Amino acid sequence: MTMVMNVEGGDGSPVAAMDLVGGDISMELVNTASGRTGEQLKDKLRTYDDLVGWAERVGLLGPRRSARLRQVATENPTKADETIARARSLREAIYRVFTTEVPDVKDLEELGRTAAEAAVERRIERSGTDYVMVWPESDALQQLLWPVAISATELLLSADRSRVKECAGEGCSWLFVDLSRNRSRRWCDMRECGNRAKARRFQARQRGRQNG
Repeated sequence: MTMVMNVEGGDGSPVAAMDLVGGDISMELVNTASGRTGEQLKDKLRTYDDLVGWAERVGLLGPRRSARLRQVATENPTKADETIARARSLREAIYRVFTTEVPDVKDLEELGRTAAEAAVERRIERSGTDYVMVWPESDALQQLLWPVAISATELLLSADRSRVKECAGEGCSWLFVDLSRNRSRRWCDMRECGNRAKARRFQARQRGRQNG
């Protein structure tokens, strides 16, 4: 079945106000889209400006850097379009890698290429008596994908990989790292998908009683 991508309406809320429930920055990028199991993907990433808004939401960018990248994107619209297309492609590759028992080699290669690019860009700097890995300031529009790829790779190689779950909500397809003690979490957000599922079960029981 061919999936149609809706890049106009998203899922009803702007990317800058989306709930952060994934527990990992790579999961939060995955969660900029929903409805993957249906015929239409609902996508919050419509433009490069949306990607910058998402980066602000998850704490990757402050106002000054956001303004600079928006300016660079405006001056380089073709590159901005290429970058948002790449962001969507990486996002869907990450989704499939974590939800498929045997991921496609192409998805692993896409994640690996972006992680390798990111690793080249990172620098070691001294911070007090410690050393930290940092991302030097850059005008590269694709820089917002680098921490995502690194985080997704680290999660994939860690024991927490088995804790990555897909929301059980109908038509959701958001991912999250289940850090509950007994690994019983089922929903991206109990207030949203969890309550809707409860409402559907209640309605089904009511119909059953009426038809019984």
